[in-house]
Amino acid sequence: MEQLLNFSDIDLLGRVTHVDTEQIIVEIENPLIMGQICVGKLVAIETGKRHEVLVALIDKVTRKYIDEFDDDESDENEIMVSSADYIKVSIIGTYHSVFGDAHNIFKRGVDTFPQIESKCYSINGTNLQNFMNILSQNISTDKRLKIGSFMMDTSAEAVLDGNKFFQRHAAILGSTGSGKSWCVANILEKASTLKHANIIVFDMHGEYKKLAEGPDAIAELYRIAGPGDLENPDKSVLFLPYWLLNREELLSMVLDRSDSNAPNQASRFTLHIRELKAETLTKEGKTDVLKTFTVDSPIPFLMSALIDKLTIDDTKKNVGKNGQPTKGDWEGKLTRFISRLEAKLDDKTYGFMFQPPEQAQNYTWLGEMLCGLLGYCQDRPGIKIIDFSEVPSDVLPVVTGTLARLLYNMQFWMESNKRVPFTIICDEAHLYLPIKDEADAVQKQALYNFERIAKEGRKYGVSILAVSQRPADVSKTILSQCNNFVVLRLTNEKDKSVIKNLLPDSLKSTIEFLPLLDVGEALVVGDSILLPSKILLDKPATTHQPISATKDFWDDWDCKTPNNEAVIKAVEALRRQNRLG
Repeated sequence: MEQLLNFSDIDLLGRVTHVDTEQIIVEIENPLIMGQICVGKLVAIETGKRHEVLVALIDKVTRKYIDEFDDDESDENEIMVSSADYIKVSIIGTYHSVFGDAHNIFKRGVDTFPQIESKCYSINGTNLQNFMNILSQNISTDKRLKIGSFMMDTSAEAVLDGNKFFQRHAAILGSTGSGKSWCVANILEKASTLKHANIIVFDMHGEYKKLAEGPDAIAELYRIAGPGDLENPDKSVLFLPYWLLNREELLSMVLDRSDSNAPNQASRFTLHIRELKAETLTKEGKTDVLKTFTVDSPIPFLMSALIDKLTIDDTKKNVGKNGQPTKGDWEGKLTRFISRLEAKLDDKTYGFMFQPPEQAQNYTWLGEMLCGLLGYCQDRPGIKIIDFSEVPSDVLPVVTGTLARLLYNMQFWMESNKRVPFTIICDEAHLYLPIKDEADAVQKQALYNFERIAKEGRKYGVSILAVSQRPADVSKTILSQCNNFVVLRLTNEKDKSVIKNLLPDSLKSTIEFLPLLDVGEALVVGDSILLPSKILLDKPATTHQPISATKDFWDDWDCKTPNNEAVIKAVEALRRQNRLG
């Protein structure tokens, strides 16, 4: 079979003068070729093996001036100046023209380091095109996820291994306006061509609704119920009833840990919830579940019945020796707890949880709802977009954390041979996946659920695709579990340092490129791509482009007339906490 990389004397850069495990230094033999050398270009270095060359990335180009003079033979003012040109490169992988029975293979890593005086060649022209094609052809057709083209050779498609990209967690990171939303929409478009794509998008700003609209819709749209949806919700409105929350999640919302009676309140609260769930199971005839359920099991019960039981505890008196009433064991100890709980029930901000529709109290409701969300309804799209844009920020961690835990638990308890894997795309992840030290009690409950998925989800077919403009504010545990990164323009030094710590040592110099990237340009690194590369991302179809375009302030100020009626309408939407109507 024909060898795809062939080098001649014209391509020769120079020879290796320094080798260690992190970098190689090459001295340029032909100074005229310096004009063709730049940081970020690829080079090939010979090894002691006939059928392989190392492929490396240029990190640094140096011209070092050397002053040479001899006191005995030269005039006092005569100085001879010579120059030595060097490049510093980092090894990316190895190209094998023959590898066992295979031919023209590129593999990450290095088995054999070059020797001093090994030749180094520039990879350009036909060699560059052939090499880029090798990167794509190594990924079988059924795994190909084309996200754009290589900036080194725009005629070559940038293809990721779809399996590795989703199964080992990934992150899309970049400053606002750098093209993150387009990247997400592009990936969703490509995934929608599969028969049973199963992706759930946590959409924080309602950016992706266009993917669920029109005749070429590729997704189904849900909204978390807002205050205006509580009376007559439609099918697209999503409720997460309080009985889906586990004990710790509920207590984090209503229990004041500084209250001296907090242990008593938590104890009675837990006891009565278990009693009420047992009553539901008895009523439904679920005797097998009744034997093994716990207080955390998602079983419907009435909140009004729980408050009645707590009120009885709080007011019930004991009977003394002479039959006279004495202070009860729990009397007065639950008063403030009941008040806090009732305040949550009356707060329509929490209506999606504490004021669910009547059908959400049915025992079968949970299974039906999850069949829709997890893509097990064959007549509906497998991509689900959940719009969180109307959810107040203080409630956001509760909603996202509860939903993530519920979805993960379904996969955990399902028979292994019947699981269909799914990915949760966490848009604006910094809003609800903060650094643990900066999280409050509610946020920590949500964070625990996502971090559990990040650490254990791969075994059960659940992965996370985190999207954020502030990687420095996202949980380090979640980012450290990601094996693939699509990094767009980043200018903040704190954010850049986070990315630097996540990358292999050989690639840390590429971080300096990030502030220079244009909109839609990205550095892609990870298991899903053989060569860490700068890529020009594909744009999604016009009908699927997210609603995230940057406003043209200057043009709008010149042409767009302010609309008073729109302001009045917005005030009413603010009052009813709902954009509809």
